[in-house]
Parts: sequence; C-alpha cells; structure tokens
Amino acid sequence: MQYDRTDARILEIVQKNNRLTSEIIGELAGLSATACQRRLKRLRSDGIIEADVSIVSAKAVGRPIQMLVLVSLERERADIIDRFKKAIKSSAEVVNGFYVTGDADFVLYITARTMEDYEQFTRRFFYENPDIKGFKTMVVMDRVKAGFAIPVEIPDED
Repeated sequence: MQYDRTDARILEIVQKNNRLTSEIIGELAGLSATACQRRLKRLRSDGIIEADVSIVSAKAVGRPIQMLVLVSLERERADIIDRFKKAIKSSAEVVNGFYVTGDADFVLYITARTMEDYEQFTRRFFYENPDIKGFKTMVVMDRVKAGFAIPVEIPDED
C-alpha cells in the first residue's frame, strides 16, 4: 500500500471531516474533484482508508457507562485466541477490542446503559466462557478525547 504527498494531504483532510465534498477536498489538496474522487476510491480499495464513520456520543444514545476491560485468557492457543476474537466482533457492547502484549491478553472498550446491564454482560461474556482466566474493569470517568485520526507520514519526494 503506497501513497504520495497528495494522498497524505487527502488523508489528513478526511480524518478531520469525512463529510466534505470531493470539490472541497480537491480544492484543499490542490486537485480537481474528479482526481480527488479517483484517489479516494483507490485509498479505500487499497485498505488505507478502512471505513468512513461518525463518532457517536455513548451518553447521547443511552449508554453512559463506559469501561476499559483487561482480559486474560486461560491459555494462549491459536484456537482460543481466534474464538475470543470472534466473540468480540459479534458483541454489540464491545465497541473496540485489542489483542495486546503485557499483563492482559485483550483490552476492550465496552459501553452499557447501567451497571446492572454491565453485570449481566460480564456473566454472559466472561463468566460463562471457560477460556477466560480473569478480567479487570476500569470505569471511564470522563472521555477526554475520542477519535480515530492517525498521524499520516508524508512520503519523501522522489
């Protein structure tokens, strides 16, 4: 997956606001709207742009309880890891899931309507899963920053 300086500029622009028109993005990147559309299509098909999403306020949609959960598995075997990854992907409560190194095997970002709902989730998702050794929950007091913007490295000109 390669991109050039113009692609890098487009990526910076759409990470800040992906609702801009191709005309505006092109103008900001020094391109025509058509050239901008072609580049955006290629960036998407190459997997450089993975998704175009909106960041929704958990509180505004009735899920004010937010947690970061550190999960440890009983054993680190490929089948167990794959099974847990599949469970993460199929759970609506798990907003983000990361397979990590360190003291835990996974870090999950989870939202819930109430602590009672979260307790029910833990019974279903963790306690009923024999592959889970343990988990630690950290309740989010305040979301200080929310986003998915990645610093884009600008390639050297050839």
